[in-house]
Amino acid sequence: MVHPHNERPVNPLPPVVAALFIVIVGLEVAFSLGARGIGGGAEAVGWRMGALERFAFSGPVLDWMLETGQFPVEHVIRFLSYPFFHASFTHALFAGIMLLAMGKMVGEAMGNLAVLAIFVVSSVTGALVYGLALDTSMPLFGAFPPVYGLIGGFTYLLWLRLGQLGEQQVRAFSLIGILLGIQLLFGLLFGGGMDWVADLSGFVAGFALAPLLVPGGWQKLKARLRRD
Repeated sequence: MVHPHNERPVNPLPPVVAALFIVIVGLEVAFSLGARGIGGGAEAVGWRMGALERFAFSGPVLDWMLETGQFPVEHVIRFLSYPFFHASFTHALFAGIMLLAMGKMVGEAMGNLAVLAIFVVSSVTGALVYGLALDTSMPLFGAFPPVYGLIGGFTYLLWLRLGQLGEQQVRAFSLIGILLGIQLLFGLLFGGGMDWVADLSGFVAGFALAPLLVPGGWQKLKARLRRD
């Protein structure tokens, strides 16, 4: 038994969440230092723009791949690379904080592999919907689509919990409603792109995937299919 005085005051982050956060922060530190001319020489000033051109998701590139039937690795990788690159330090900071918060809660309930699965599937889903549903040349970048996927996973956990307590399960969707409302308000006041399409798609992907990732979820699904 662990003595109360030896217990950690804060539960450690799931390793996969810490690793994802470190990659995002590490890239942002490099870009910020380069932009200030602190490291990397004169070329470092353009590191961020060069990285976005190479690793951000692009709808026109997706259209080209579908039209030609060619799927080169340097373009396919964009589906997974775009969440790690941001427009600014503030952009990366907000995404990183939400990743830590949502990733910790989902990771503690479902495990590291579940966090990684939601992150990957939500990233790909968000990019696909963004590229197929919108006719825009604006690239997609930033970690918000997979972060919204983690919010979807958390929403499912809360939905289950409210059901167990006999309370209104619709309350589980309060967080996503508030976030989308804030995005809409900012878009109306300051203008903005259509990134919310990728964010909402990421949320739906995370919520849909969560039932398979919760402990015992796969077994429950197979049992239900057998009954049907």
